[in-house]
Amino acid sequence: MVSAGADIAVIGMSCRFPGVPGLTEFWRLLVDGESTVAEFPEHRLADSKAPAHPDAATLMTGSFLDAIDGFDAAFFGTGAAEAAAMDPTQRLGLELAWEAVEDARVPATALAGREIDVVVSTAPSGYDLLRKLSGSDRDDHYAALGSSGALIANRISSLFDVRGMSLCADSGQSSSLVALALACDRIRSGAVEMAIAGGVHLITDPEAGISLANLGALSPDGRCFTFDDRANGFVRGEGGAIVVLKRLDLAVADGDHIYAVVRGWGVASGGASSRMPDPSPSGQAAATLTALERAAVAFGDVDYVEAHGTGTRLGDPAELAGLREVFQRTGRTRPLAIGSVKTNVGHLEPAAGIVGFVKAALCVDRSRLVPSLNFRSPNTAVADLGRDFEVVRVAQPWPGPPGRPRRAGVSAFGMGGTTAHVILEQAPEPPSAPAAAETAGTLPWVLSARSAEGLRAQAARLRAFVAADPSLSAADVAHSLVSTRTVFEHRAVVLGDGREAALAGLDLVASGRSAPRAIRGVVDGPVGPTVFVFPGQGSQWQGMGRQLYAESEVFARAIDDCARAFQPWLDWSLVDVVTGAESAAALDRIDVVQPALFAMMVSLARVWRSLGVVPDAVVGHSQGEIAAAYVCGAISLDDAARIVSVRSRAMAELTGCGGMTAVAAPLDWVRDRLARWSGRLSVAAVNGPSSVVISGEGPALDEFAELAVAEDVRARRVKVDLAGHSHYLEPLRDRLLDAIAGVTSRESAVRFYSTVTGGLFDTRGLDGAHWYANLRSMVRFGEVVEHLMGAPGTVFVEVSPHPVLQLAMAETADALATSPVLVSTLNRDDGGLFKVFGSLAELHVRGLPVDWTAACGGPRARRITLPTYPFQRQRYWLTAEDAATTPDRPAAGDGLGLDTESAALSLVCAEAAAMLSTKNPGLTQAVLTARSAQSFRDLGFDSAMVIGLRNRLAAITGLRLSATVAFTYPTPQALAEHIFSLVEPPKPDTPAEEAGFDDRADDELYALIDRGYL
Repeated sequence: MVSAGADIAVIGMSCRFPGVPGLTEFWRLLVDGESTVAEFPEHRLADSKAPAHPDAATLMTGSFLDAIDGFDAAFFGTGAAEAAAMDPTQRLGLELAWEAVEDARVPATALAGREIDVVVSTAPSGYDLLRKLSGSDRDDHYAALGSSGALIANRISSLFDVRGMSLCADSGQSSSLVALALACDRIRSGAVEMAIAGGVHLITDPEAGISLANLGALSPDGRCFTFDDRANGFVRGEGGAIVVLKRLDLAVADGDHIYAVVRGWGVASGGASSRMPDPSPSGQAAATLTALERAAVAFGDVDYVEAHGTGTRLGDPAELAGLREVFQRTGRTRPLAIGSVKTNVGHLEPAAGIVGFVKAALCVDRSRLVPSLNFRSPNTAVADLGRDFEVVRVAQPWPGPPGRPRRAGVSAFGMGGTTAHVILEQAPEPPSAPAAAETAGTLPWVLSARSAEGLRAQAARLRAFVAADPSLSAADVAHSLVSTRTVFEHRAVVLGDGREAALAGLDLVASGRSAPRAIRGVVDGPVGPTVFVFPGQGSQWQGMGRQLYAESEVFARAIDDCARAFQPWLDWSLVDVVTGAESAAALDRIDVVQPALFAMMVSLARVWRSLGVVPDAVVGHSQGEIAAAYVCGAISLDDAARIVSVRSRAMAELTGCGGMTAVAAPLDWVRDRLARWSGRLSVAAVNGPSSVVISGEGPALDEFAELAVAEDVRARRVKVDLAGHSHYLEPLRDRLLDAIAGVTSRESAVRFYSTVTGGLFDTRGLDGAHWYANLRSMVRFGEVVEHLMGAPGTVFVEVSPHPVLQLAMAETADALATSPVLVSTLNRDDGGLFKVFGSLAELHVRGLPVDWTAACGGPRARRITLPTYPFQRQRYWLTAEDAATTPDRPAAGDGLGLDTESAALSLVCAEAAAMLSTKNPGLTQAVLTARSAQSFRDLGFDSAMVIGLRNRLAAITGLRLSATVAFTYPTPQALAEHIFSLVEPPKPDTPAEEAGFDDRADDELYALIDRGYL
């Protein structure tokens, strides 16, 4: 149970008024002393009858929103029919609640399932009259849900899946401040730790205010002359505000931004002390005294009161009389500063109290008082007003003495006599902490939205926000995006190594484009399981770990751990080889490259784990199986180092005895031809449907190559000089078994797929015999991958310094007509965090859960205020046409206009330019169009980029394009012609031409073949 003295922190706020979409604009309005009062928007009168009352002009003047018919139904998961049936106050309440939680810097998902109260207020907007006039009340089964004001709170509770009290309070014009007081009572009692409170008010039909005009409550001058001698009524206002409250000690412990602290509150009734609707000074004084008592604060220590301040003939004198009673009861002698937000935004009736509360909280937070408008001469009905009160007329510093907390009171009075008063106090000073320094290197800015339009708007809004404030830390922005925002289906990750790069990436997302520094995607189904793939030799390059060793502490520690494990077995420095030091051992030695590659792969796996990407299964190709066994926890690092070292030393002794050849043909074709070289050649590896490696004697390999060429099949020698995975390695058996006899293994929770057996393997059987078989037997990688791709949504992460298996896996996917997620880790062009984060982004935008925390600015990064969600509103209104429904989303490829080869070429060149934008921004779409007859290789593409281009084009067109389509059609012109041929119906009697494998003119592809992966 919380002690009775527990205070409540205000950690999140939102508001909406005409021309004032949020807190920033509201504060500007207050400081500048401006008003939102104007005429009722003419275009909204289409849904209302023109008032024919003598007070028509009065009814048409107020603070009215330009439109109240818009709603982002898709964001809130509401169908079109239900959205149209919902009173617009319910819609506004949902939006403001979402914005308040975002302003509290809390992901909405973090609230789910918790005991959090929702207490709000509203009043009828007049929408039910339209419901009746439209006839929808007779057959609309959503009418009951749409018309109930109580359901505002219930809808908010459902939105966040919170389980506390859900209540719509109604005490007239004091409702929202009473709602806040109820929420504070619940927090202080210990019933809950957090609450959402506030109020909204909308006016569907201005004529509905006739009753207030008849009562004499509305100002015929269209102004609130609060405390002024001209006071003659108020003007009505639309909008609302919602706040997020939290127990103060928890808010401080969590490092929340605290606008102000609610120290005390009081709710009272005037009873029979006055005739309804006349205000009761004694009732108002009672609420204020109760609030002071509960706050344990002297009235003399309150510097400012945000008054109810309607500007009515009876209201202002009664309110000041009630405050003077508090003066007398407490002995206060110094004048009290007062003001009323109704002079700025009108009287929001049930939401009026919370609007004044938000204004006061901003003033306390920013140590500044703002002007109360329309005050010229004191109300003569209040004797000597200036003796006790000072109406704030200009923006000024906070008036309290130094060293004492800033304090303010907020009042709200209901027509029926229910009054509320709240005491606000300056928040405690947060612990001093150094500002986050600008982080060197790549930072990810992670965005998401419910729709493609929302994502573009989110990027544009964030770009404007960051550009307007040069003091913002990129690390703070990155950290806040991942720690305070909910993740939706439409996603983008902007990668930048500086402010300008990040802004440029936001521009790309805002315009709907992608690039290596701006990765976009949509989550369209479940993703997983995740498979870590470890290749054998072939992915190495000089200095492959240099950049990441300097950028990633996780990677550097892992490499150092490997160096210690290998120390008993090596006479050279592993760290020097990995980082490419001048004195490093030669990387072309098999007994150097295999330990170095093992260290790279397992260290990269540790980096992936630190980013939240954890394997459900592992598979290793040849030597990669040792890394897979260690990463899944089946063998220790010391044993893994022993196996790698013994194996590579033994193989070094056989160099010069045979070789290997990569053959681009199916396994059956290869086996049929191998029969003539029985005993001299054998299949060493099967990597994919048309990717086989053979092994054996050098002369026999040459003869096989001649046969393959004669049959138009590519056969290329792999850059190794021993007959791997063949009987030529059998002389190593006894020595290898003896050297690793002490190796032990254990059962792994991660599934281990062996390319020795071609399937799931019990890791308790990873003994010396298995590791000899791993060296001697055929590698059945393609078989394993084909099996793993049977699970829809499988994610394959190639954990290596350069992707060498990705293309083979893509061809397997093509053969199976499946679409797994394939990403690599590093490559020769980028061996640093930019590439790692790019691949992480590819997984994130496809829906794999990842952890961006470690990538976003480090422990000193702070949660800061960010722009709230950009709702994509459509018109939902009872008088609207049936067309006001969410349009069907076009299928991929619809509306692309690929009706000519020229249009197809424009598409290919635009996407190619986007792929090249980071590497060579000068290669624009226009330039590529002019050079469309040049090969992708000559334009600067490597094989990984070619696959990326294929992925982009397939996603945009909806066409099924093979993994090697840009090798088969190696120029933009050829690729465009191919795409157009798939869109255009084939001409009769025109045989389709098939491009052969020899048309692939990419050196990187050849390099893959050389290494035995195609």
